[in-house]
Amino acid sequence: MLGLMQEWPLLCHKIIDHAARQHGNREIVSRSVEGPIVRTTYRELRQRALKVAQMLERDGFVLGDRVATLAWNTARHVEAWFGIMGIGAVYHTLNPRLFPDQLAWIMNHAEDKAIFVDLTFVPLLEKIAPSVKSLKKVIVLTDAAHMPETSLPGAVAYEDWLAGADGDFAWRSFDENTAAGMCYTSGTTGDPKGVLYSHRSNVLHAMMAAMPDAMGISSRDSILPVVPMFHANAWGLGQSAPMIGAKLVMPGGKMDGASIYELLDTEKVTFTAAVPTVWLMLLQHLEETGKKLPYLKKVVIGGSACPRVITKKFQENFDVEVIHAWGMTEMSPLGTLGTMKPEYAGLTGDARLDIQEKQGYSPFGVEMKVTDDENRELPWDGKTFGRLKVRGPAIARAYYGGAGTEQFDTEGWFDTGDVAHIDPNGYMQITDRAKDVIKSGGEWISSIDIENLAVGHPDVAEAAVIGVAHPRWDERPLLIVVPKAGKEPSKDDILRFMNGKIAKWWMPDDVAFVSEIPHTATGKIQKTALRERFKAYALPTA
Repeated sequence: MLGLMQEWPLLCHKIIDHAARQHGNREIVSRSVEGPIVRTTYRELRQRALKVAQMLERDGFVLGDRVATLAWNTARHVEAWFGIMGIGAVYHTLNPRLFPDQLAWIMNHAEDKAIFVDLTFVPLLEKIAPSVKSLKKVIVLTDAAHMPETSLPGAVAYEDWLAGADGDFAWRSFDENTAAGMCYTSGTTGDPKGVLYSHRSNVLHAMMAAMPDAMGISSRDSILPVVPMFHANAWGLGQSAPMIGAKLVMPGGKMDGASIYELLDTEKVTFTAAVPTVWLMLLQHLEETGKKLPYLKKVVIGGSACPRVITKKFQENFDVEVIHAWGMTEMSPLGTLGTMKPEYAGLTGDARLDIQEKQGYSPFGVEMKVTDDENRELPWDGKTFGRLKVRGPAIARAYYGGAGTEQFDTEGWFDTGDVAHIDPNGYMQITDRAKDVIKSGGEWISSIDIENLAVGHPDVAEAAVIGVAHPRWDERPLLIVVPKAGKEPSKDDILRFMNGKIAKWWMPDDVAFVSEIPHTATGKIQKTALRERFKAYALPTA
């Protein structure tokens, strides 16, 4: 027997319809690429998104066509998203921090037919567009007054293009499993892989993200998504914020500490989200200026493991709750969030920070397990770590084009490539990437734990740990350190600071000082480059 409920497909344009109807006057504030702060509302954004859809259809784009975006977080980018999805086309967010050749490869693999591009990235697109044979239309996200001279064939200013529509348009209807968005993994090993989101998965993920024990956002919040829309859907905020009717504050291209602080303060932001490096810049700005955060209540930190010192400073110096989160492009991207269950709610001080160092527990819609190399499930005891696997309605079941089949099994589990353990209360902690774990004497050492400890030293700006060949132990940890400006810590200083805080056999065998650590296009430490650089390094213990 089937239920007698209405058929109401989960389509993304219903999110912006709801926002316009229930929260029509709520502001969306953008730091524009041209410079000024620009204000609009959900009602106005929906009307402009309808015009985007109308113009795309008029220009011949149809269901399933891939339409790229190469843009910062602004209202224009959001309205382009909803307009693209509203005709059943697929938004494809491009990461401008990738190498041009890699971007061209991704656009060709996706067969992008059109692109919305910010002024900042016009020169980048000029380099790669000639090699993207599928590209038919270039729309520069600006007005006629700021439209640059460009070699891009047929490029049009967004506002001029949009003026050709009257907005008298109805969203198209299609199955909720229709593709809605596309994002490629960073491709640190092998070619990037395409993740293809559906309307259903986007809507469900937005609902999951907004839940009280996930991000816990509401219409009373002012939300600043510092995490870019080209980083796995801005962690869902581009859809969950309009779904619940929150004010949106979009940072544009200015990500420095002073610019982020300005928006936090002037727009009375209560909730924000970004990777740890952004918060290090903000905290440094606050320390240098003595400024406070009177409105900010909650910050979500993910993308890479959050150093304990960041959590401690936000909470103790500024009374801002930190939620440590983990996820992947393949997961839309949220997997776990470190909100406090009743079992841990009463903890304070270091005991609370110990729990907050974990990546948290999964919301409804994400199943997790850890397995050994023979795929045997391991206990949730907070100690036994193995391969982390996940499944759920907003998690990929395959990559676009069929790559990476080895990461998906017949029971629907996706192998994340992370090594982790889960405690009896369901809190997961990443101990490493499977390819980065250090195997010493048959035992595994977590590079992340050592890195987070080292960054707590007052003279250390950034730290990375890699395994270096050892004649007796196979591998031993080498700690690579970037000192803070004007500081000159010694190896002995750092090792003394770490002594007694991790297992003795986990202690690095040596410390190397460098001026900078290489990062991937998504801001993660590039361990492959460090391993290549230090492959001939001779440890003193060898």
